[in-house]
Amino acid sequence: MRKIIELKGISRTYTNGGQTLTVLKEVSLTIAAGEMVAIIGASGSGKSTLMNIMGCLDVPDRGDYYISGQNAALLAPDELARVRREHIGFIFQRYHLMPDMSALANVEIPAIYANSGRDARRLRAAALLGRLGLEGREHHKPGELSGGQQQRVSIARSLINGGEIILADEPTGALDSQSGQEVLAILSELNQRGHTVVMVTHDMKVAQHAQRIIELRDGEILSDSGSRVTATETLPPPNRVRQSRWQSLLDRTRESLQMALKAMNAHRLRTTLTMTGIIFGIAAVVTVVALGEGAKQRTLEDIKELGTNVVSIYPGRGYFDDSGENIRTLVPSDAEALAKQSFVDSVSPEVDASDSIRFLGKSATATINGVGRDHFHVNGIKILQGATFREDRTALQEVIIDENARKALFDEAGLPALGQIVFLGSIPARVVGVAESNNRMYAPNRIKVWMPYSTVMYRMVGKPILTGISVRLKDNVANEAAVSAIAQLLTQRHGVKDFQIFNYEQIRKSIERTSMTFSILILIVACISLMIGSIGVMNIMLVSVTERTHEIGVRMAVGARRSDIMQQFMIEAVLVCLIGGAVGIALSYAAGMLFTALASNMFTAIYSWQAAAVAFFCSTFIGMIFGYLPARKAARMDPVVSLASE
Repeated sequence: MRKIIELKGISRTYTNGGQTLTVLKEVSLTIAAGEMVAIIGASGSGKSTLMNIMGCLDVPDRGDYYISGQNAALLAPDELARVRREHIGFIFQRYHLMPDMSALANVEIPAIYANSGRDARRLRAAALLGRLGLEGREHHKPGELSGGQQQRVSIARSLINGGEIILADEPTGALDSQSGQEVLAILSELNQRGHTVVMVTHDMKVAQHAQRIIELRDGEILSDSGSRVTATETLPPPNRVRQSRWQSLLDRTRESLQMALKAMNAHRLRTTLTMTGIIFGIAAVVTVVALGEGAKQRTLEDIKELGTNVVSIYPGRGYFDDSGENIRTLVPSDAEALAKQSFVDSVSPEVDASDSIRFLGKSATATINGVGRDHFHVNGIKILQGATFREDRTALQEVIIDENARKALFDEAGLPALGQIVFLGSIPARVVGVAESNNRMYAPNRIKVWMPYSTVMYRMVGKPILTGISVRLKDNVANEAAVSAIAQLLTQRHGVKDFQIFNYEQIRKSIERTSMTFSILILIVACISLMIGSIGVMNIMLVSVTERTHEIGVRMAVGARRSDIMQQFMIEAVLVCLIGGAVGIALSYAAGMLFTALASNMFTAIYSWQAAAVAFFCSTFIGMIFGYLPARKAARMDPVVSLASE
């Protein structure tokens, strides 16, 4: 006679409120394979604790517990879970079925944890339900079944992995008399087929269906009717066709994903509120990055229009040099000398003036720029009609007007601008070109015109000095080295440094640094909001673990490893963050479109797939980090305490 369960000197104590309570006292017991045993006793006698130890749900304080030759008292939690999967099937008084899963899915759970193939376990689960009289009700949920039918589902679940040992805790306690008799008949039939059945009950009538009755009182065996095997068949070894490790992982992940989705659906409002923090956090991060990039690109475009390789030279030693406009600092020959340098692309001498512009009785104040022929190339200004000056040194009376001037002077009269004679103060000049208006750099609707620098110098200002020189560097030239060479050349020519150099490249770098600083500051604020949302995820997951403590206990009882429990709650946390991240990215794009529609004259949000990918990765990472503690808490729960939490 093979010993399948052997207890040697088992003791179990609990501490409650500072008091130590001994529930089992040096219990020794042997159960042979194929026996049907009933353990009876009053409440508090220790029978449930004894069954929990037999079922590897609880660990004794002292003593050894052998199941099929293995000392379960020395096994780690995951090894105990393996023993439950491979040798033990539980039948509970309250059935302990998953309410959101069908009867078939409930029966399959232990087989999933045992790495059984999907098709094989589904066929076996359906066959077991059919054998127990539930054919046609496989896809009904527990709430759609009677108490007797639910207990049959529980019995089928206990047999899915073989059920070498069936532990039944008050199997008829929640059933009417007829259903109870049917369940007892099923247990007797299973025993006849070779299953070892151990029942815990307080009802002697139920206990009398067993061939052996053990009575407990105050944690000790009071009586034992003796071992007796009446099985007519020998239980065949279980046919465990295991699938590959990866297929098993996929199946367990799929089952965890389904449970996570069902849990999220069952608490839609709570899940939505949890996602809100992630949604707005991710949306804030992505939007800030997009707006920052948009502002940066708009700034760079503005500077590019000035020319990032353009250097402006002004008279005077510094910003507070009052003599800058009076001394002979910059002269046309300086511009000619600069134009001969190998690193210079083009040069434009400049003289500024302001006067009225008149045509056919219309008059307006205009900014008059005396410039060289290459001025438009140097500064990247497009000439829309006509061409630049024929020559800039002989004081030709030619003028190029901007679009604002053309509209103000010629549109109403319906005349073409080219070839018309306009008066700038008292100086007549022929319009030879129309250039674009750059309202970004100058006040909107302000008229601006360009004349040869010699014309403005000799005919309007009356001084042979320049107010500035614009130099365009060649594209392949190092900006800082070129600026240094310009400063050295002019210092040699003047004998003293009596000029200022204004470098747009330095402005561009400064604006980029400032823009980056503000973007980082705003990004930090957005990340703080994301962190707050993440803490919300952890809090909600901790609440979820508390609410689903009983479910965790059931899964552990049917063979779930700690890693399986962790996986389920980690997947739920990651799902919350992934969905929140996706919605946050969509919200960010919508906000960007709205901002662009309302403030397109300022700048637009520029999105990149890299930013969205990083945000998506962050939401996943947050789910993993902040879901870990709740998942770990769930995985380390005591199965006995979890089952008792219903």
